Amino acid sequence: MPVVLAPMAGITNTAYRRLCREYGNGLFVSEMVTSRALVERTEESMRLIGHHESEDYRSVQLYGVDPATIGKAVEMLVQEDRADHIDLNFGCPVAKVTRKGGGAALPWKAELFESIVKAAVKAAGDVPVTVKMRKGIDQDHLTFLDAGKAARDAGVSAVALHGRTAEDFYSGKADWDAIAELRESLPDVQVLGNGDIWSAADAVAMMEKTGVDGIVVGRGCLGRPWLFQDLELAIADYLNGKKADSFQEVMPTLGEVATAFYRHAELLTEFFEDQSRACRDIRKHVAWYFKGYPVGGEFRANLSRVESLQQAADLLATLPQDAPYPGEEAEGPRGRLGSLKRCTVPEGWLDSRELTSDHRAQLEFAELSVSGG
Repeated sequence: MPVVLAPMAGITNTAYRRLCREYGNGLFVSEMVTSRALVERTEESMRLIGHHESEDYRSVQLYGVDPATIGKAVEMLVQEDRADHIDLNFGCPVAKVTRKGGGAALPWKAELFESIVKAAVKAAGDVPVTVKMRKGIDQDHLTFLDAGKAARDAGVSAVALHGRTAEDFYSGKADWDAIAELRESLPDVQVLGNGDIWSAADAVAMMEKTGVDGIVVGRGCLGRPWLFQDLELAIADYLNGKKADSFQEVMPTLGEVATAFYRHAELLTEFFEDQSRACRDIRKHVAWYFKGYPVGGEFRANLSRVESLQQAADLLATLPQDAPYPGEEAEGPRGRLGSLKRCTVPEGWLDSRELTSDHRAQLEFAELSVSGG
């Protein structure tokens, strides 16, 4: 599948995946769940791996730091028929994860990385396993080429690379040259590119520049579920040799944005089985949906305070439904940005690519949360 929705904590739940699927096709991956929580069958982890009956291809992203636990989690997903695809997270840059040696910090320990991927692939059997990672910890500690080759040798179906290091966090521009380098070094496995895809034109540009088999989009689809229609059509045109200028992007009116927002709230209500919780959850989406549209601060504030679907519907109905798409003001970066952040790792972690007994002990505490960024 050339279009993949990146797992995002608190975003890519069943409700949002269903909404995106209503606009276009793709591989829609669940929020990240930790392998230990899944093996222990915590209530939250079981909720995170749930899929609606309309999701005919169920994709789950796992995070873990122990090969045995990862293997048990994958075995559970496969034996209980809970997933058709499993993605392994080695790209999370947040400090609460990397300071224990997890996420984007883990591939630095080459043998551990290889063992985890091998355990997952073995336990998965015929179910495809993929890996999502970053370039490395920082520019002095890059891991993507070694990790990509190890993952390929372990038998993964695809490797996805976000063109930033953990230290880069979400700052600056994604390094598409690194993605191209990985693609060239792995001619015998699918490679996907991730980073700075804000539009269908960006997706095509990445594929042209890097030669990847597909793209992974995260922040670019926040408040823009219709982006998946754009991506599906534009990439299909590209793969069929059509000119990029033959593609017409979706440019929704304000009324169409309001309809999508309300539909999202409806699906969240079904997902949480709690209307008030759904209204609280969708508050973080308000700024993304209405970015660039002339709705005013008071409207945004009021929409963020609604407590029921009816209140949301009444407020959305006050908007000028035929207000046109505002163009560039509604486009471009959204979500987390910020500046460089020193990647916090365990003391002595960077001294060697081998895993010491002290670091192994620290990893025991790296899976305490259920999900992460």
